[in-house]
Amino acid sequence: MSPDKERILIAEDEESFIDAMTLGLSREGFEPIVASDGQRALDLFHETNPDCILLDVMLPKISGLDVCRQIRKESKVPIIMVTARATELDTVLGLELGADDYVAKPFRMAELVARIRALLRRTTESAERPRTDEEVLRYQGLTAFVDRHQVVVGENEIKLPPKEFELLILFLRNPGKVLTRDLLVDRVWGHDYYGDTKTLDVHIKRLRTKIEPDPNNPTVLTTIRGVGYRLDLGRE
Repeated sequence: MSPDKERILIAEDEESFIDAMTLGLSREGFEPIVASDGQRALDLFHETNPDCILLDVMLPKISGLDVCRQIRKESKVPIIMVTARATELDTVLGLELGADDYVAKPFRMAELVARIRALLRRTTESAERPRTDEEVLRYQGLTAFVDRHQVVVGENEIKLPPKEFELLILFLRNPGKVLTRDLLVDRVWGHDYYGDTKTLDVHIKRLRTKIEPDPNNPTVLTTIRGVGYRLDLGRE
């Protein structure tokens, strides 16, 4: 393995997609590593320490969702779900388990590469950001400990995947302000995010299930139709 190239673990069992991703990533200067089943993906994850993982949902031996679940127990490595199963339910499951993004098959190689680069850039920026005294943010009965990636609602800790946590922190830092959809995507996924805003909608929906008294009638994260979302200050 080259020490200078960023390693991309491809967990995929369809030869056509393996060939396309391997060739495309190699041309872009990445070092692709291929696993054709879920167990092999976990093994190669531990053996190679990849910089990013492209993870199919439907893998032999161990499903991509279970692979994602296992990896998230020990690592924050960027994970992009690459799958033909792109319904909202499948997307929610992947993101809930900790995936950072998803790409539906068939995809354009340029889009996939753009998303990989955006995730890698944000990961590097986060690692290089200087640490100071821990930031603690509070809203009504909710408390967020930024450095610890910990959120407590009332007396109960809630688990948030990385992107849901980043969204919540952004809202907590801007209470009462309307945050546009473009701004949210830019701040959480990066200005060079290559895709639509469906991912944002799914994350907001999942975040509401964890912090709203009634997720079907949101009063904490309110929708400003045609503009974006706001952390509402009117709730008692």
